Amino acid sequence: MEDFDTDPESKDRNFVTALARGLEILRCFRRDDLTLTNSDFSERTGLPKATISRLTHTLCALDYLVADSRVGTYRLSAGVLRLGLARLAAIDIRDRAKHEMNLLRVGGPNPFVSCALGEQHRTEVIYLATENSTEQIALVMGVGSRMPLFHSAIGKAILAVTPEERCEQIFGFARDEGAQVEDEARTAYKDALAEYKANGFCSGYGQWRTDVNGIAVPVQSLNDGRVYGLNVGGPAFRVKRKQLESVYADRLMKVADALSLRHEQASA
Repeated sequence: MEDFDTDPESKDRNFVTALARGLEILRCFRRDDLTLTNSDFSERTGLPKATISRLTHTLCALDYLVADSRVGTYRLSAGVLRLGLARLAAIDIRDRAKHEMNLLRVGGPNPFVSCALGEQHRTEVIYLATENSTEQIALVMGVGSRMPLFHSAIGKAILAVTPEERCEQIFGFARDEGAQVEDEARTAYKDALAEYKANGFCSGYGQWRTDVNGIAVPVQSLNDGRVYGLNVGGPAFRVKRKQLESVYADRLMKVADALSLRHEQASA
């Protein structure tokens, strides 16, 4: 639940609360949500239903929500997709990563591994590009899939090189979800720093899901400060820790270095 305090003495005077509330409505949709009601929005944001009604009316007028007046539900419109596609189109590293990720996936000894490139958003990592295993038993994730920032290898890899002031902002997002979430976030950050310093990568063995193993490294852009995460992993009974660390770790780090270098050359 978000705290939308509108007291001008307790919040940045340049902060537009109405805009923040509208965006929070859009963030209410989760992976399996096709439609939500005003009651759902109210429950997930903590805002009164009268405020929710005005916000959903406005978002419908702007074509970011579509209302079904027969049953009182709302769904995301293509307007939201347009924003997302515009964001992806602006990320030139995504296209370059696809080639390198494919080589990483098919060039290794294990056909069950999958790869993904992601970027942090609040307390999650959003996948920007994926290369999935073609085996019948495999971990299949798509563009737009979300991972927990503090409990996944890719999330910890991003945290390991994220500037401290930015991490404090991320901890603020965690605090909005509860004091325990913030404590876990700060612990995960310390663990990520230590693991990355010791190994050059971060790992996730059964932390995100008990049946999934993976390792990840950061991909840094020095010219604009963006940090991405690049991972490789798969079903735990097919993708073992020893192989990930002895075979795929070096390959993963080389791909990350190549992407970072090429990103800088392309931006020069």
